[in-house]
Amino acid sequence: MSVKAEFINENTKWQDLTEGLQIHEPATSKLFFTGEWRTQTPVWVQEKCNQCLLCVPYCPDSCILVKENKRQEFDYDHCKGCGICSKACPFGAIEMEQPTE
Repeated sequence: MSVKAEFINENTKWQDLTEGLQIHEPATSKLFFTGEWRTQTPVWVQEKCNQCLLCVPYCPDSCILVKENKRQEFDYDHCKGCGICSKACPFGAIEMEQPTE
């Protein structure tokens, strides 16, 4: 018997997991915050943005949110910092920042 992905945590017994921790249910990526993997962070510069939305389809993790046909802030919980959006923006409205120590 396997446990649903939303209930898997550090207290889950190995007997309750599927072999290889395979997950056979849809839309589970929303449950796992992968943004902490980032080594660079995209920053949206609103003053440079023309709301062309060209960056949106390039994001492999759908982290550029759109509401009422307007680009919103990034979903940093899931953004891995790949920088593809920055390369796709023809106006330089997305800048990649290195982490500060």
